[in-house]
Amino acid sequence: ALWCLMMSVTPTRGCLLDLPWEDILVPHILCHLPLQQLLSLQRVSKSFQSLIQLYLANMRCFDSSQIGPAMPRAAFVNLLKDNEVLQQLALQNCSDWLTDQELLPVIGQNHHLHQIQLKGCAQLSRHALVAISLSCPNLRQLSLAHCEWVDSLSLRSLADHCKALELVDLTACRQLKDEAICYLVQKCGRLKSLSLAVNANVGDVAVEETAKCCPELEHLDLTGCLRVKNDSIRVLAEYCPKLRSLKVKHCHNVAESSLSILRSRGVELDVEPPLQRALVLLQDVVGFAPFINLQI
Repeated sequence: ALWCLMMSVTPTRGCLLDLPWEDILVPHILCHLPLQQLLSLQRVSKSFQSLIQLYLANMRCFDSSQIGPAMPRAAFVNLLKDNEVLQQLALQNCSDWLTDQELLPVIGQNHHLHQIQLKGCAQLSRHALVAISLSCPNLRQLSLAHCEWVDSLSLRSLADHCKALELVDLTACRQLKDEAICYLVQKCGRLKSLSLAVNANVGDVAVEETAKCCPELEHLDLTGCLRVKNDSIRVLAEYCPKLRSLKVKHCHNVAESSLSILRSRGVELDVEPPLQRALVLLQDVVGFAPFINLQI
């Protein structure tokens, strides 16, 4: 229906292109179309091509998943070459084509970015994170999951320049050790969500410093952090009254003795209490869960 509206031209009503582009078409009509369809509209006419170019230059959010992982790098560069007002940039799993050469110009000309998603972008380098830290002072959310190029020096740059961060995902950033995490949380005390999952180098020192420096913390993911022990979980319970969820699956040195404090406060945990786990195992073995008098 929208396509028919765009193509309709009558002497009395005129054409959709007659509406004000910047005030009506771009902010109120084109924003409701998928990006893939907008790109197709460029082939309709030179006027539509100009309209879509104006839209792209004023686009606040760009998500590569709307186009697909096979998007050519030249297309990405062309789409964002005139944009200086981006607020959200999502390029997750673009490892087949995204390098510093394509990303750095976009970051350098967009100083209003507050959300950046780079999950799985394995061909970038530490220079990308340094560029983000220098160009995006208002950054609040950053995902670097499975970006093993993130090192302590680039993370220090991020901490020094992006102190408004509220969400940071460092899942499987295996170069990072306790010292780097401590520096980050000391500088970014507004953190509400932090993932340190799948990092065998992260231990109690980083968790305790996070607890003490980030009183607003609500979500912490420590999945697979084998060096984390009970002591740091108790510190977390003491210093983070707003904690809502904690993931400690495969943290073999974390026991119910420390988790029970958080469990009693209603914190969502990804491991079940010992009794519940025992019942599940028993049911798997014998095919049913026997009645147990819990009042004994």
